[in-house]
Amino acid sequence: MELRRSPALAAVLLVLTLTTGVIEAVSLLALGHVFTALMTGNMLFLAFGLAGGPGLSVPASSVSLAAFAVGNLAGALLETEVEARRRRWFVTGLVVEAVLLGAAGLAAGGIGGLDEPLTGHLYLVIALTALAMGLRSVTTLRARVAELPTTLTTRALTSVISGLAPIVGRDPVRGGDAGSAALRAAGVLAMFLGGLLGAWMLTAGHRPQLPLLVSAVVVLLCAIGYGLTPRRPPGEPGTG
Repeated sequence: MELRRSPALAAVLLVLTLTTGVIEAVSLLALGHVFTALMTGNMLFLAFGLAGGPGLSVPASSVSLAAFAVGNLAGALLETEVEARRRRWFVTGLVVEAVLLGAAGLAAGGIGGLDEPLTGHLYLVIALTALAMGLRSVTTLRARVAELPTTLTTRALTSVISGLAPIVGRDPVRGGDAGSAALRAAGVLAMFLGGLLGAWMLTAGHRPQLPLLVSAVVVLLCAIGYGLTPRRPPGEPGTG
């Protein structure tokens, strides 16, 4: 079952993109310089750490990468099972993600603040957060809104900037119409604002627990809100 493109779905994906920025602020600033959603950066951190780069943790990057992969697999299996039972797989995926983020937030209760020394406690928070983000990546990928992948912005930013070029008609990476360009720009802005908000929470003296729990609540509200949106009448394509 596919989701139909709608303002409600776009709004949910934009909010999820914002929470990605919040979560990555926590990961990078408070969990030992590691990414839990942006796996391109995390893969490079792992490579730099293996090469002896200062301030980078090979175990932390490895735990994040492994948990993200498990989250991908779990998301695929979960949504296949939910689809087979004719339930709303998108909502179910968001609810499970919210539970995982909530667990990460509760586990982060003992973290004092920025640049906490890496301990088993932090590895648990990294693993739970990356697991949630791995599951989200599958959930949002299957939503099939290419302009809003929620966990990366490089291609969207490239498309937005290249769209400003005078010879935009010959640009092979832009594609899409004005609506698509607006969605991509909104996604880039949402990621930036999420990162700004997450970093502000941490630098303002809040413990990492707060942004993780706030993100969990926001994701859960997204699931509830989208779950309450009316479905298309039976027989119409695009019902999810």
